[in-house]
Amino acid sequence: MFRSYDGQLRLFLLPFLLGTAVLIVAPAVLTIGLAFTKYNSINTPTWVGLENFQNLLASPLARLSVRNSLLFLFMAVPLRLVGAVAIALLLSRPGRIYGPLRAGVYLPTIIPEGAYALIWLWILNPLYGPLNAVLGLLGLPTPDWLIQPGTAQLSFVLMSLFTIGEGIIVALVGLRTIPGVLYEAARVDGAGRWQAFWRITLPVLTPWLLLLTFRDLVVVLQNTFTPSFVMTYGGPYYATTFAPLLLFELAFDMFDFGGAAAFMVIMYVLTALLVVGIVNLVGLNQDADVA
Repeated sequence: MFRSYDGQLRLFLLPFLLGTAVLIVAPAVLTIGLAFTKYNSINTPTWVGLENFQNLLASPLARLSVRNSLLFLFMAVPLRLVGAVAIALLLSRPGRIYGPLRAGVYLPTIIPEGAYALIWLWILNPLYGPLNAVLGLLGLPTPDWLIQPGTAQLSFVLMSLFTIGEGIIVALVGLRTIPGVLYEAARVDGAGRWQAFWRITLPVLTPWLLLLTFRDLVVVLQNTFTPSFVMTYGGPYYATTFAPLLLFELAFDMFDFGGAAAFMVIMYVLTALLVVGIVNLVGLNQDADVA
């Protein structure tokens, strides 16, 4: 049965497909079904139709958490992309020194989220944190980072910029796929570094950047849970109440598993709409270039 090459491939893929079905597809289907019920983990789920969605749409806190999450994504994702490409360009040069540097920029990515949040809780401390100490030595303002609503979310954006190791690796791989003859031809034509970047590097990296964008839209939003839970628990004044934290509160503080499932469905729909919007925007730009 599995003597053919195609049969052997199917055999090797079988554990992955079973794991995907059990750990991803089945929970997703159950979550969608649970979103239309009232369930507190004790009583039997009862069908309530769209009531959970209506309650969430009417909830000021739910709308605020969605707004905070979207604002965070709009600030963090572009900065992470720019940072990943810029560092990848610096580290793509040949040389022994760049190997340890590549490992160094990747290290913050593998730190456990709880420990990473505690480290930044110390860094952002307004009294004895090293960040304000450096800013004070430079004569710059020393904000109360996690105390004022205006700087609390910026603190989370700053934290996210130091976990771009995976993005740097992907950008490095993308840079390695660019044929060197393209740059040689550009130099022969008199193109400078900036012209080569805008005309060769950036267009070739566009598919890789789209991959990173779609990944960050999902992963970065999920990664806001641990910092907001450990460092601020949604404060100050709900400035860091992101969707994952509110979803946790709905499920495990209020035992409203139906409402939490409905909120998760809403967030996945919004994420899908963002992805579709980006794809359409890129497609329109490509059509305009062709025209």
